[in-house]
Amino acid sequence: MKKIVIICLAVAMTGCGIYKPYTRPEIQTDGLYGDAESADTMTLGNLRWQEVFTDPALQSLIEEGLANNTDLQSAQWRVKEAEATLKSARLAYLPSFNFAPQGSISSFDNQNTTKTYSIPVTASWQIDIFNGLTNAKRKAKALYAQSQQYEQAVKTQLIANIANLYYTLLMLDSQQEVTRETAMKWEQSVETMRALKDAGMTNEAGVAQYEGNYYAVVASLRDIETSIRQTENSLCSILGIAPQQIERGSLDAQQLPEQIVVGVPVQMLSNRPDVRSAEYALMQAYYATSQARSALYPSITLSGTAGWTNSAGAMIVNPGKLLLTAAGSLLQPIFNAGANRAQVKIMKAQQEEAKLSFQQTLLNAGAEVNNALTQYQNARAKTDLRINQIEAMARAVESTELLMQHGSTTYLEVLTAQQSLLSAQLSQIADRFDEIQGVVNLYQALGGGRDLTEEE
Repeated sequence: MKKIVIICLAVAMTGCGIYKPYTRPEIQTDGLYGDAESADTMTLGNLRWQEVFTDPALQSLIEEGLANNTDLQSAQWRVKEAEATLKSARLAYLPSFNFAPQGSISSFDNQNTTKTYSIPVTASWQIDIFNGLTNAKRKAKALYAQSQQYEQAVKTQLIANIANLYYTLLMLDSQQEVTRETAMKWEQSVETMRALKDAGMTNEAGVAQYEGNYYAVVASLRDIETSIRQTENSLCSILGIAPQQIERGSLDAQQLPEQIVVGVPVQMLSNRPDVRSAEYALMQAYYATSQARSALYPSITLSGTAGWTNSAGAMIVNPGKLLLTAAGSLLQPIFNAGANRAQVKIMKAQQEEAKLSFQQTLLNAGAEVNNALTQYQNARAKTDLRINQIEAMARAVESTELLMQHGSTTYLEVLTAQQSLLSAQLSQIADRFDEIQGVVNLYQALGGGRDLTEEE
């Protein structure tokens, strides 16, 4: 037994170098953000969500969502499951003890009844010479860390979804307000056209055109109301509450961070929960490969028994005597070694797949940052242009209405100017929403919403 252990230890000293801890593969992050990279270490994603979303109503909704959302609760249970798996892997290092009492009653050819019993406690201990248990523990630890990152990814997604739906409601409210004001103006225009018709300054066709456009605007209000209700219902669903009206502020009152900094791409590896989760999946695959390799080497198990028995071979003694046994076993795969080697190849292939998935997740994350920043920058760049457009369209409406009253133009030019003004006003609201949504998406893309106090 002692010689077996010495031999296995010698083999371990020469062959167990293959069971090294996981190290991150070389990943190229330069240029991941395109032209958006900066040397700043403080990024938008490092801000607490309360600092980014300052609207009190929105903050209340996010807090409610974090408390009630079922997807987040499921992710939290996944963490508990992985934690129990890790605890089980750690306990595998310890010997196992079992209480296994046995007894029998026998009688041969109507002779006296013979009663035997054995009250042993059995123990078994697997010696982890070739890191089979260690790799299983490391794999379970990576699974636990991955489950934590999955929970964080769900949390980040939840915060972004609540914010986007909230700002969608504010956008729809603004569009509803502008459309309602336009409908009131067009209703007055219809009355004006009827007065002009009675005065012989226009015809029935002009009145009908104005009425048709007025009804179209009123009908669009119904569409906006439907969108508002659907958005409220979607928001209530992720908040984990029954459908109801959502209390909210206004789009014009929103204040978001002015300094939008994305930092350096290497921060993705520590900030983005989905990137970290993908790396932990790679880590699990790495240790699964090492665990499969350990099956190619011998396994040693020590076992023993301690207890009382009255069965001493051919004799029955009463009272029972103390029984002690000890044994050691070595298991070396022979005929199943080929199957074990095939399992190593399978695990190695899965490890390469996990590595590619990790790399692609990082690339996707970089693209999301670039897309969100582009959305924000372009929407912000259109702000002054849209203001100038609306001012020009307002002047066009005023001028064409005066000209029509003096018979210098037709009602069609007035209608075109009014429609262009409404379109520009709605576009201005959409631009503001795009700007805000760009900030929300960028915050999510940079891994915002993390619990920074725990990381510190």
